[in-house]
Amino acid sequence: MKLPKIDWKKIDGLVPAIVQDASTRQVLMLGYMNEAALKKTLASKKVTFFSRSKQRLWTKGESSKNFLRVVSVEVDCDNDTLLVLAHPAGPTCHRGTVSCFGDGALAGGAGFLAHLDQVVAARIKSGDKSSYTVRLVQEGVARCAQKVGEEGVETALAAMQKDNKEFAGEAADLLYHLIVLLHAKKRTLGDAIAVLEKRHAPKK
Repeated sequence: MKLPKIDWKKIDGLVPAIVQDASTRQVLMLGYMNEAALKKTLASKKVTFFSRSKQRLWTKGESSKNFLRVVSVEVDCDNDTLLVLAHPAGPTCHRGTVSCFGDGALAGGAGFLAHLDQVVAARIKSGDKSSYTVRLVQEGVARCAQKVGEEGVETALAAMQKDNKEFAGEAADLLYHLIVLLHAKKRTLGDAIAVLEKRHAPKK
């Protein structure tokens, strides 16, 4: 990754760095970087800040091991604020919450689908048979595919009715079961999104 062009003099050598989950776009935390912290972040691929209280570089997760693994770093139009996309290795906040803004700060809209994708993956990994998701996956790919087919038909039928609330519910069931099928096939929602992104990428 290239070092962004930063106006370091504007804020006495420190710039705010907003960190978002690269998958869900949930805001995880805000920290400050000086030039050395930014260079270390880009070199190590782990988010590193300048701690104003400790007066030294501080890599998020150096004690907890809940690192923030860097995907990209962008600078804003005024060259004085950074936006960091990263994959969190665990809770970001020292209080144990996903975000320093609390667990209630989940990304909405399409970002919630990425969160649901993570929840499905975690439940499958747990192997807890009290979970419908776990039981469905353990029944095999064919059963998961059958459920997607059933939910697809039910969504199509609901679309032909006037009850939009029921239609939205069936569409939600379809999306959920499609995510489960992706994981049953050892894939994720991100794999499907990557195909869509490639299809809609600007032609060179």
